[in-house]
Formats: sequence, structure tokens, C-alpha cells
Amino acid sequence: MIFKLLELGITVICAYLIGSIPTGYLIVKAKTGQDIRTVGSGSTGATNVKRVLGKNYFFLVMLLDALKGALPVLLAENFISAGSSLGLAPVLAAIAVIIGHSKSIFLGFRGGKSVASGVGTILALNLMTGIVIALVWGFITYTTKYVSVGSIIALIISPFVMYFLSAPVAYVFYCALGAIYIVYLHRENIKRLMQGNENKVR
Repeated sequence: MIFKLLELGITVICAYLIGSIPTGYLIVKAKTGQDIRTVGSGSTGATNVKRVLGKNYFFLVMLLDALKGALPVLLAENFISAGSSLGLAPVLAAIAVIIGHSKSIFLGFRGGKSVASGVGTILALNLMTGIVIALVWGFITYTTKYVSVGSIIALIISPFVMYFLSAPVAYVFYCALGAIYIVYLHRENIKRLMQGNENKVR
């Protein structure tokens, strides 16, 4: 029992540290010397990176953040025995990743909005759900021209898709919790949308 608790604790810590790796910050710093936190929204995520480095780096950061989200979950699913029957280890890893991305220990507990890393965790938990969410995000973002709208809608429907695909209850619960957290991180975007001041993708 003590070993399993220790195993879960180490899993959460490692997942948080991986989630905390500030990919957007590091890439912008390496390319321009700028601190991405002083640009635009101050987020380290792909959308803010696009403001500095363009769309190619937008997709690069999104991919790296998604991989950063998926890796700890896959490792927890395949190598951690504690709570395996309930899917507890991968869910705890997923939660730690998105918290790490938005509250990075390497950036004074600042970061991004955890969308790409969140989608990465969902892909690792249930591939089909992740694909559906990614497609919904792409479609909504393309049609509305608002990344924030695509992100919010995609994450809100994620627990329903996970439930419909008969995923473990712990995975459904994680998607619901993650959606609430990510919508909360988008609270300023929601205010700007209501005021008509939100930036569109161009």
C-alpha cells in the first residue's frame, strides 16, 4: 500500500514537471530573446507564440505541448500499477500535466491555458475521443476565427464524447474537471468575446 501511494506520488510529481516545461517560452526566447510573457496575452501557449513567430511556430508549439501532455499519461497507463483498475494513475498524471502547463514551476507559476496539453492527455487516455476533440477544435476555430471559442467548446464536449465512447468513469470525470479548469483559464477571453474585443485568427 505504501509503495503504491509512493508510486502515485512520484507519477504526479514527474507529470507536473513535464507539464511545466515551458515550450513556447523557450522557443520564443531562443529565436528572438524576448520573454513571451511580456507579449500579447502574456500566455506561453501556441496562440501567443503565433503573435511573435507566426503560424509555423504556432503549430510547432501546439504539437510539442500535445506531446508533453500525452507522454506522462501513456507512461502512467503502461508502467504504473497503482490504481490501474480504476484508471487512477493516468488521470492523476493528466491533471498534473495541465496544472504544470498553466502554473509552471519554471516560470514563477505562470504559463499557458493548457488546451494543447489537455488535448494531448485526452488523446493518450482515449485516442478516438482525442481525435474527435481535435477535429471539433479545428472546425470551430476555422469557422469562427476564434481560437478561444474552439478551445472552450472542444473541451466542454470532451466528457460527453468520453462517456459516449464508454471510457472509464475516471476518464469522464477528468474531462469534466479539465474542461472546468480550462474554461476558467479562458475567463479573460470570455470577457473579451462578450465585449467584442477578442483577437481573431488571421
